[in-house]
Amino acid sequence: MSSHAQTHTDEENSGGESRFSLHPLPWEQAALDPVISARTIGYHHGKHHRGYVEKLNKLVANTPMQELSLEQLIRHSAEDPQLLAVYHNAAQVWNHDFYWHSLSPQGGGNPPQRLAQLAEQSFGSVEKLRKELATAATGLFGTGWAWLVQDGEELKTIATDDADNPIVLGLRPLLTIDVWEHAYYLDYQNERGRHVDAVLDRLIDWNFAEQNLSADFS
Repeated sequence: MSSHAQTHTDEENSGGESRFSLHPLPWEQAALDPVISARTIGYHHGKHHRGYVEKLNKLVANTPMQELSLEQLIRHSAEDPQLLAVYHNAAQVWNHDFYWHSLSPQGGGNPPQRLAQLAEQSFGSVEKLRKELATAATGLFGTGWAWLVQDGEELKTIATDDADNPIVLGLRPLLTIDVWEHAYYLDYQNERGRHVDAVLDRLIDWNFAEQNLSADFS
């Protein structure tokens, strides 16, 4: 993962065992107002994201899995149906860490040059990329995530259900939009499309996406 969204483990004082931690937000809780309110961020990060971290720590405690990086844990648990709960919680921790960095109070606007060139090669224009990402986010039935990913030299937009993560598909994630209801319902009720448009217009961090073109997700 890029340096801006790198996942860490903490050392517990009681036994020196690795545990996954809830990272602080990369900006102040009210920084995304009025597109996403401080109230929504507080619930989303302080309750939902924290809940995934706490559940994951319980699931991997006193097992060899607690020594894995978050990316390693996601790949390991995705291959084993008996570890579905581990996968779901590990992926949700990773997805949220990545999501917070996909947003910026200075976001929106146009992508930097390298990303813009790839967008034009893959989609025909930056505007078409934006429309396809919005379609992925609004067209997903139920809960999940919309992603801009890199597949070889090509950019793609995909939607994943529930906690699913592109790294298990061999794709490089560049940015994501959370379309679980807890990401927007307090501010937009059932108007997911209005939320997605506002995020793309004013918050999406294209600079973060460009940095991830050379990130290591191993």
